[in-house]
Amino acid sequence: MVSAIVGDWYHNRALPHVILPMPLHSTRLKERGFNQAVEIARPIVNHLRLPMDVTSQRIRATAAQSSLAGSERVANVKNAFVVKENFRGCHVAILDDVITTGCTVTAFSLALKKAGAVKIDVWCCAKTLLESHSARAS
Repeated sequence: MVSAIVGDWYHNRALPHVILPMPLHSTRLKERGFNQAVEIARPIVNHLRLPMDVTSQRIRATAAQSSLAGSERVANVKNAFVVKENFRGCHVAILDDVITTGCTVTAFSLALKKAGAVKIDVWCCAKTLLESHSARAS
């Protein structure tokens, strides 16, 4: 991932000011015992020498997005995040393991914008590709 960040994504442009791993609700964190986004971020921030901010919180225990229909996902994560830091004028990167529909990262991005972030990049290890209508027809 570091190779893609440095060699592809940010070739000839500035890295973000700070990396924010996707927050887990405290209940889910207790169940898992770790936040996978934080664990993925650790070696990346060390290599890039960027700060990592883990003060943002997921304040609502939401249903697992994977268990919901696409139409239910937006409502499930609406107002689920609180950003405690002031990111006025900052370029930030959200880091997550998997992005499916993007509803969770969008909800977190809205909270970051309210906290002053002016540019938000999203870094993920895997992204679900939505099957196009034409691909299904063939």
